[in-house]
Amino acid sequence: MKKDHDEKLVAVNISSPDFDPAPYRISLADFMHQLHAIDQDGLVFKGVDSFWAIWQAFPSSTIYGFMGRIIQLPLVNRLARIGYWLFARVRPYLPKRHQCDSGTCSIHHKK
Repeated sequence: MKKDHDEKLVAVNISSPDFDPAPYRISLADFMHQLHAIDQDGLVFKGVDSFWAIWQAFPSSTIYGFMGRIIQLPLVNRLARIGYWLFARVRPYLPKRHQCDSGTCSIHHKK
């Protein structure tokens, strides 16, 4: 999101108690299982395809635009899908970067 200088992307915190997945017709469990991107026409992208959709917001002259082209190459795409599938399976068991015991979270940046 920091790289989206043209503000083409909107991030939605699906962990927020105010988040309602019903309008998207996607269960919260599905949202939590893998990254989703929804374009302005309502087309839903999941997993590796969501990275491609997000990277389309950036000019092709940037690293993200370049990665968007590379991820579509058949071999790269297949390897990325396998890698993402593996990551999605182990992600729940990875250490958390911050604690949210109180119901609200804050991230403290190192100075």
